[in-house]
Amino acid sequence: MSQRRSDPHITWDSFSEGLWRNNPVFVMLLGMCPVLAVTNSAMNALAMGLATTFVLVASGYLVSLLSRFIPRQVRIATYIVIIATFVTIIDYVIQAISLDLYNSLGAFIQLIVVNCMILGRAEAYASKNRPMKSVVNALGMGAGFTFALLCLGGVRELLGTGALFGFDLFGPQFQPWVVMVLPPGGFLVLGAWLLLFDWLKQRREQKQLAISGEQTNAV
Repeated sequence: MSQRRSDPHITWDSFSEGLWRNNPVFVMLLGMCPVLAVTNSAMNALAMGLATTFVLVASGYLVSLLSRFIPRQVRIATYIVIIATFVTIIDYVIQAISLDLYNSLGAFIQLIVVNCMILGRAEAYASKNRPMKSVVNALGMGAGFTFALLCLGGVRELLGTGALFGFDLFGPQFQPWVVMVLPPGGFLVLGAWLLLFDWLKQRREQKQLAISGEQTNAV
C-alpha cells in the first residue's frame, strides 16, 4: 500500500509549481508529441490543453482517493486504467462538441493516455498526497501545459496564417510564413521559447547570486 505524506496543507506552491518553476513543457520537456503536433493553431492548442488538464485533475483526484486501496504491485496498471477512462470521456465530449475540432486533433486525444506527465503526476504526487492537494497541483500542471501550448500555437498561427483563433489580424497584404504551420515550424518556435525560458532562468539565478553576495558583504 502507498503511504501519504504528512503535510496536508495546500499552499500557493502546490498550484504554481507547474506554471513556471517546473513547467511540464518549457522546464521538464514532457508531452512533446502533442506539443509539436497540434499547435499549428491556437484553438487546437487550447483544446488539447484543456483536455489534458481535465484528465490530469480527474485522474489525480481518483488516484489520491484510492491509492491506499491499490496494491503496490498493480499500481501503474491501475493508474493507466483510471487515466484511460477519463481520456475516453473527454474524447467523446470533444467529438460531441465539434467534429471539426475532433478531426483536427486526430489521434492525439487518445494519446493523452500515454502522456508521461499525467502518469508521472499520478505516481509521484497524487498517490502520496490528499485529494484536494492533488487536484490543486494537477490544476497548476494543467494550466502550465495549456499556457505552453498556447505560446506555441499562438505564435505559429499568427505567423503562419496572419490570424489568431481564426480572426484575421493583418489583412490581405500579409505574407504568411507557411513553414510555421508545418512540422518544422513547431521545432523552430519551441526552440525559441526554450531559449527565452532558459535566459529568464539564468537571469533570475544571477539576481539571486547578486543579492546573496550583497548580504554576505554586509555581514
